[in-house]
Amino acid sequence: MTNRERAINILHYQPVDRFPAVHFGYWPELLLEWAEQGKISAELARSWGDGNAADRELDRIIGWDFNWLNTVGPRLGLSPEFEYKVLQEFPDGSRRTLNGAGLIQREKPGRNSIPSEDDYLLKDREAFETLYKPKMQYFPERVDIEYFKSFNDTRPKDIPVGLHLGSVLGDIRSMVSVIGMSYLIYDEDEELFADIVDCYAEMQYKCAEAVLATGARFDFAHFWEDICFKNGPLVSPEIFESLCAKHYKKRCDLCHRYGIDVISLDCDGVTEKLLPIWFENGVNTMFPIEIGVWGDQFEPARAKYGRGMLGVGGMDKTAFRRDKAAVDAEIERLKRLSAQGGFIPCPDHRLMPGSKFELVQHYAEEIKKIR
Repeated sequence: MTNRERAINILHYQPVDRFPAVHFGYWPELLLEWAEQGKISAELARSWGDGNAADRELDRIIGWDFNWLNTVGPRLGLSPEFEYKVLQEFPDGSRRTLNGAGLIQREKPGRNSIPSEDDYLLKDREAFETLYKPKMQYFPERVDIEYFKSFNDTRPKDIPVGLHLGSVLGDIRSMVSVIGMSYLIYDEDEELFADIVDCYAEMQYKCAEAVLATGARFDFAHFWEDICFKNGPLVSPEIFESLCAKHYKKRCDLCHRYGIDVISLDCDGVTEKLLPIWFENGVNTMFPIEIGVWGDQFEPARAKYGRGMLGVGGMDKTAFRRDKAAVDAEIERLKRLSAQGGFIPCPDHRLMPGSKFELVQHYAEEIKKIR
């Protein structure tokens, strides 16, 4: 069987010869660590990206079958983006900058983690109408029609490939920060935030519609959100449902019309309170099922929603920083989850600095033994 066939079969409760060894990429700092340790070349560490040639070469060296985040899509964000600017420099080397989403943030030298949020441009209706709304419009150049017309002939045949559907709220949170989103929802013009969400969502729907109209076929579709943290959602479930549910349903219904029945969503943090909204409006696959300090989220969700709740992820990646016993314990837990069907084990997010190369190799080898 190909790895594409294995993944599709597992997520449709069909038999497979073995489980694929699936991952979700790396922190850049980890790859640099491995290069310094002589495990991989410095060039490979510098050139890595999801699904690119360096990613596939790392798969070969480590023993992975594929990176789940092999997704393609149109230009779904602000277009054009804001011009990146350095607004202020500080003695410690940190800088206050304006990024492409219009968010003002603090960048610290030598750090690749998320910068701290300092301020934002999207504060009122005037800013939306003049600065943002023009950048949220659909136009034909967002979709490379010729690329997608030939996609079925050129796409990888041996691994699953997904259509990236974009984001309903996560991208907007990235434009205004968590604090800014809270002010816009609760303290400003009560219709403004809904208008922002609706405008952005309509553009992304039209993009997906244009891609699928070319005849390009996909094994799954995928949303990115990141709208939760360790204590739950960053916005109340009631407001999230009123703002966002209809947009998930519209995009998921579109996918269903084109035969896509696996729709995954990437959201970090504790997602329990938002799962009903996603699940009732077409999303059916949790990914990457972050473990965090709160523990497994997939098994309780499966118990609640049944076999309709699919999963890719759920492996506590911090085991790679410990020892073989910790990794083996995770593998045994994942075997039990895998036996339920509709679940593909995968580290619960990017592999972090301190992950031990040999333990990652060991994990990839052992996952392939699951039958």
